[in-house]
Amino acid sequence: MSGSVGDRDRARNLYAPAMRYFAKVAEHGSIRAASRDLNVASSAVNRQILWLEEALGLQLFERVGRRLRLAQAGEVLLAHVRRTYSDFDGTMAELDALKGLRRGTVTVATAESVSEALLPSLVGSFRRTYPGIHIKVVVTSSREAAQLVEAAEADVGFTFDPPETSALTVAFHHDLIIGALMAPDHPLSSKPELTLAECLKYPIALPAEGLSLRTRIDAVRRTIPGASKTYVESNSLRLMRALARQDGVIGFQTRIGSEEDLNEGRLVFRPLSDSPLQNDRLCIVTSSLRALALSPGMFFDHAVAALKGHLPSLDAEKAS
Repeated sequence: MSGSVGDRDRARNLYAPAMRYFAKVAEHGSIRAASRDLNVASSAVNRQILWLEEALGLQLFERVGRRLRLAQAGEVLLAHVRRTYSDFDGTMAELDALKGLRRGTVTVATAESVSEALLPSLVGSFRRTYPGIHIKVVVTSSREAAQLVEAAEADVGFTFDPPETSALTVAFHHDLIIGALMAPDHPLSSKPELTLAECLKYPIALPAEGLSLRTRIDAVRRTIPGASKTYVESNSLRLMRALARQDGVIGFQTRIGSEEDLNEGRLVFRPLSDSPLQNDRLCIVTSSLRALALSPGMFFDHAVAALKGHLPSLDAEKAS
């Protein structure tokens, strides 16, 4: 084993209760709140934090008012703790699987649109095959889904246009066309294809700033003279579809998440021809810093196979 005896002793100590106490204080921003959660005396939690700081020779927290905020060293240590605990959970799941228990946990972070119809179907079919595996789903923005995977707080992420970073692996991707969603009786619904400029002549609903769709739309809006600055803005794609159905506005999405409204004829989808709006890249991301444990790996394989079967039908609609 590499490393000095002192380093090995310190490593063993770091995985003692001090690490659990540190993680809880970081979570709650308070020693008192952490002690209640841990059911341990506040003085014991405080001693462990002080010992950690002394052992590492670094300050882990900064006091801001009555709360504790992670210092830079604390941020680094917390990321390590989360990766370590996550890897440990994955290892235990693999050991259980070797005993034939078929247990485990998968944490999935997903963009809202994927959670509407695609992910429920995928999770349902996975659970029919592996009923003993616990699945936790976090619905958030595309950007946050990628960040949760990067921080080892999720095993698998469904996201659009994730950031290019060495900490993430884009394990599967598929380009989806961006279009305008509107009610069937909207004045533009009879046109097979639209430009953003045509849409901006009518009331619109835009994705909130920070969403991948909004970044693309804004790049085109800035080039359109006299484009209206008045619009509805929301981080909920479901709300924007409701406004398109009930209030006559035009929303902008891919077909993912809009399947039910389109199938039932409540909305129509018209592709946008502006070049930056041709495609939105749906990606499945995993961490490049750690291998998937057995249960997340089985879920990932199932997800890729399911998407390869589902997404060609959307391509067929796109080409029709």
